[in-house]
Amino acid sequence: MSILRFNRSPQPRMQPRRNSNVSPMAEALGLVSSVIAVIDLSVKVASRCSEYYTNVKNARDDIGRLQSEAQGLKVILDRVRSICDGTNGVRLQDPQGLRKGVENCQKQLAQLEATLEPRRINKLMSRCGIRALKWPFKSKEVDSLIKKLEICKSNISFSLQVDQEYVIAFELQIVEADNDDAYRIQILNIHQRIVLDKLRSADNAAFDSHDEEHNARCYQGTRAELLRHIDSWVSDRGSERIFWLNGMAGTGKSTISRTVAQNLVDKGELGASFFFKRGEGDRGHAGMFFATIVTQLVQKLPPLAPHVRDAIEANPGISGKTLGQQFITLVLKPLEKIQTDPQKSSSIVIVVDALDECDREEDVEAIIRLFSQAQHIASLKFFLTSRPELPIRLGFKKIGDKYKGLVLHEIPEKIVKEDISSFLEHELAIIREDYNISVPQNRQLPADWPGHAIIQSLVGMAIPLFIFATTICRFINDRKCRQPKEQLAEVLKYEGRSQVSKLGATYLPVLNQLVYEVNLSQRRGILQDFKQVVGSIVILASPLSATSLDRLLGVPEGTVDSRTDLLHSVLNIPSRPDHPVRLLHLSFRDFLIDTEKRETNPFWVDEKDTHKKLATRCIEFLSTGENLKKDICNLRTPEKPRADIDKQTIDSYLPSEIQYACQYWVYHLKESGGSIFDGDQVHNFLKCHFLHWLESLSLIVRLRESIGMVDSLMAIIDSIKGSEITRFLYDAKRFILNYYSIADSSPLQLYSSALMFAPKKSIIRNTFHNYTPDWILQEPNIDLEWNAVIQTLEGHSGSVNSIAFSADSRLLASGSGDHTIKIWDATTGTLQQTLEGHNDWVRSIAFSADSKLLASGSRDHTIKIWDATTGTLHQTLEGHSGSINSVAFSADSKLLASGSGNHTIKIWDAATGTLQQTLEGHNDWVRSIAFSADSKLLASGSRDHTIKIWDAATGTLHQTLEGHSGDHTVKIWDAATGTLQQTFEGHSGSINSVAFSADSKLLASGSGNHTIKIWDAATGTLQQTLEGHSGSVRSIAFSADSKLLVSGSGDHTIKIWDAATGTLQQTLEGHNDWVRSIAFSADSKLLASGSDDHTIKIWDAATGTLQQTLEGHIGARSLSFDITNSILITDTGCFRLAINTNIPLHSSSRAINNGTHRQGLSIDEFWVIWNDQNLLWLPPDFRPESFTVSHTSSKLAIGCQSGRVFIIGINNPYSNIL
Repeated sequence: MSILRFNRSPQPRMQPRRNSNVSPMAEALGLVSSVIAVIDLSVKVASRCSEYYTNVKNARDDIGRLQSEAQGLKVILDRVRSICDGTNGVRLQDPQGLRKGVENCQKQLAQLEATLEPRRINKLMSRCGIRALKWPFKSKEVDSLIKKLEICKSNISFSLQVDQEYVIAFELQIVEADNDDAYRIQILNIHQRIVLDKLRSADNAAFDSHDEEHNARCYQGTRAELLRHIDSWVSDRGSERIFWLNGMAGTGKSTISRTVAQNLVDKGELGASFFFKRGEGDRGHAGMFFATIVTQLVQKLPPLAPHVRDAIEANPGISGKTLGQQFITLVLKPLEKIQTDPQKSSSIVIVVDALDECDREEDVEAIIRLFSQAQHIASLKFFLTSRPELPIRLGFKKIGDKYKGLVLHEIPEKIVKEDISSFLEHELAIIREDYNISVPQNRQLPADWPGHAIIQSLVGMAIPLFIFATTICRFINDRKCRQPKEQLAEVLKYEGRSQVSKLGATYLPVLNQLVYEVNLSQRRGILQDFKQVVGSIVILASPLSATSLDRLLGVPEGTVDSRTDLLHSVLNIPSRPDHPVRLLHLSFRDFLIDTEKRETNPFWVDEKDTHKKLATRCIEFLSTGENLKKDICNLRTPEKPRADIDKQTIDSYLPSEIQYACQYWVYHLKESGGSIFDGDQVHNFLKCHFLHWLESLSLIVRLRESIGMVDSLMAIIDSIKGSEITRFLYDAKRFILNYYSIADSSPLQLYSSALMFAPKKSIIRNTFHNYTPDWILQEPNIDLEWNAVIQTLEGHSGSVNSIAFSADSRLLASGSGDHTIKIWDATTGTLQQTLEGHNDWVRSIAFSADSKLLASGSRDHTIKIWDATTGTLHQTLEGHSGSINSVAFSADSKLLASGSGNHTIKIWDAATGTLQQTLEGHNDWVRSIAFSADSKLLASGSRDHTIKIWDAATGTLHQTLEGHSGDHTVKIWDAATGTLQQTFEGHSGSINSVAFSADSKLLASGSGNHTIKIWDAATGTLQQTLEGHSGSVRSIAFSADSKLLVSGSGDHTIKIWDAATGTLQQTLEGHNDWVRSIAFSADSKLLASGSDDHTIKIWDAATGTLQQTLEGHIGARSLSFDITNSILITDTGCFRLAINTNIPLHSSSRAINNGTHRQGLSIDEFWVIWNDQNLLWLPPDFRPESFTVSHTSSKLAIGCQSGRVFIIGINNPYSNIL
């Protein structure tokens, strides 16, 4: 395979500043090796400290301080390693200083690690007759150690000045030099290691993982024809890219997958494998699917690693993005960059088993669709297996002829029968031989046991389920109960029983041994224990070890082990109690929970009842002792980033059973079918531990799931008895959405920033206010209630020029001056995708009517069409010679129109990107375009003061609407003919706003001369002149019944008039600046007004009462209500209203402070800082325009960009923390 050459622009060759006897690459790699060694030592020291912290109670402060210092040192060293790795042999300004700092650090840590070695301590103490672990340092010694480590950190940090120009030139010399193959390989290895470090992958998902090690492969000689068929597909360059092997449960799909994967490994053609398994944590969903695939690909294809690394660094949160973006960013684009001649390269096959066990149907369909988009990578193929379930069948139907399918259970019975017979003969012969070796001759089985006839009986019982054959062989070989002959006889009892299903014949022989020869009372007890333990095992969302399950269920240690002793035939029970117990096959679960067998199967497991019991136990367990508490990992620094906490530390404080309970208690509760209500177990748990639960979810990187969990809880509230918990969960969701970003990155900010900036009447704030740190002496004066802003989405680095909701309201897209488009989940605010490709400002974006496509127009003169789900770029449309100011899809999504700064409109085929029409006629920029509802007409608005209406099919100009020249008139046009119908004259000032009544009979106009005029729309007759405003009338609107007219003015007031008589009904006061926009709700009961005072106000139209004030809206020019009157749609976003509910919204007044001062206590753009340490995160509305610090350095006054001013009092935070 050829070595990858980096795609970089040419750089001048530079002479490395180096010792002539030492290769710069060797020097750099040597430094990296030293740094890695010191990182390992720092991790060991931190780990040792964790062990002491758990066992030594009288020195926890000193232990924690030392542990924190070791972890901090690791962060610095990780940075050194990243810089060195990132430049493939970085040369530093002060390399000797850095090397000396690293070596000194290594020496210090090695001595410290040796002193903390538990075996050494235990050996010394045992000589003295002491058994308990003892901390080896006094407090002053810890002070000295910390000081030495701090000096190490300072020296290393000082040396981190990188000569970037040298680095780039040097890297090119190394990579491009023909005689540096060894160095290039080492560089690629470094890239591989970085990729593997940065991507989280699903444990044990690969076919050759430890968990899959003992699972069956096809016995030699079986499935021969099928395997040849698959091998031929792999080798055939012209064959379909996807092979779908499907079959019903137990037909041997996974066995075939493992065999296919092994055969591909033997030929060097396996790229990656992922074996889905329901109930196996990350193997049960697609969240880590592509990250797992790519970590295997970079090991198979080293030249892929640099490109994957670049993709990760350009998209740091890629693992949490949509499957489409993950596939394109991590797999497709990197593979495109290393493609070679397909005729000269071997196939690379990705094997995916049990796709039906992926828990989201949408993800299953997405995976199939994404794989079908990789047709252009000739060497890449996909082998998939699944049950033939509907979502999968639909997924394959949608990709047409891009796959090859084979139905496993439709293979001729004769072939299946021969394969099962061969398997049984082979396995039973091994059982006979192993048994005979272990017993005296008089107990040995006959040489022909069990005989051809019995094997054929077993084959008849098995057809077409291979799982029957494998399970009964494990059962017959299980010596814990009886000898093989007796076990076989137990199996044969089920031959010919018509009332027993195939799965019943597979599993009942195994289960019945549990109640063999016991009385009725004992039988009841055994079945009850079975349903508690084994029922839990089959219902668990992710497998747990026997020890963890003991703790979760609250049973004595060893209970799970003892209850599963005789079930090795159906459960994978590891020898180590800390390894998870797993199902050997999902069909065992299917058999136990089959509701049709409820009356006939004594081992039947009530799925809903088991979910209920597990939910109850999860909550009880989390509420016990200190399983959940503030600062569970003893971090003691409120800004500590989660990324800086090593997994070992988290796992030591949050063992697997606690992590499981945090992740899945809501899932079990939801699946139980129960409800929640005020004062119940769930409500009490949340009131005690809601913040602790969020902290733990953040630490285990699951906080994103909390939003869905709260939604699930809200969906099962008892409608009669749940008013209090409804308010709690509503507030909880607002709390999560507002502070998700900081809670996800720095969990302890939940107790400081999130609590402090939550509204004063927030239920979460008031419930957990006692958790606010004592170093906060004075809290800012903040809003009483949540305002209408559900969430602030941050991520663009340039102005946001255009936003658009998808038609189904699930997605929100934003186009920015940073040249990117971002797609967000409109419900959670989670960033789904970042679309890159434009080279200048994105000026306009639009979704197609079916929400499948997204179009973007840019100042780079191009339009791009994207797949809104996957982020795939479908088309780049070129032809305009000016900025693209507006894009619009037709209602049927077939056409796309674009308006440009070159004065033209172009109409494109949205599917093919073919240019259909170029419409010319405007004399200035085209600023806006829109299709009619039937897609037949297209309207364009231009800076030349005209509107043109075009035939969208032919491009014929139908009408040009002109006449607006600042002449103080109102004009009405016939939209069909373009004929000027009326010109209304009478105003002596500019016409700022016009509005038709809902019945189109009246037209109102608002003018700069402070008046409103009402006209007969048909005749042009002036009906009324309304006077009363003392400023320009900027906006007007009729009510839906046409009876009322409302006007907003530069005099800061809104007036409501009787449209028929012209009588003034109400004057609404409250705004502090011009009222720019107004709108009635659909039922005419509510009125919204937008003002230059940066607020939107909601009024009761009948009484004039102010209902709600929405703050933070700079110049809202467009307002409308949705059909339910519960959402206000503005040009700055959509906002949920809470009118006439028990959850009112309100915002406080604002002020400006222009003073600036900096000393001690200070701030940057996002944080309040103490002694150069981040302390308190500032939400978007509280970020500084200016600030000042009191003379005592304990109070900080901040003037915000949003117009707020607030004061915080802080007292020596880190002395209390540390």
